[in-house]
Amino acid sequence: QEQLVESGGGLVQPGGSLRLSCAASGSSLDYYAIGWFRQAPGKGREGVSCISRSDGSTYYSDSVKGRFTISRDNAKNTVYLQMNSLKPEDTAVYYCATDPPHPALLHSSWHLAGLWNYWGKGTLVTVSS
Repeated sequence: QEQLVESGGGLVQPGGSLRLSCAASGSSLDYYAIGWFRQAPGKGREGVSCISRSDGSTYYSDSVKGRFTISRDNAKNTVYLQMNSLKPEDTAVYYCATDPPHPALLHSSWHLAGLWNYWGKGTLVTVSS
């Protein structure tokens, strides 16, 4: 059974930072990539970032590139999302996901939430003064 548990969300002022964690266990450890997605109120779920656990390849959406950094600690089975220079529009529930698209599709399609099959329950990030 896959298990993904997100943590680290909270309230932060614009320009501040947060680090989200995604702890993987069970059969979620078998998958080669983990992604971070977010969903703002009234909007669809969008891809934020993705990392390959085998070769460390990373991907970012244009909206977070240069501000967010994804990393992994394979020994701890945890993937992190360091979020800097946060903006009010970053406010959302952040989810990590696994059971990713086929490796041949990852580069072009990682950001499509419908191609990922297992999700954590999410952690809320609120950016507000």
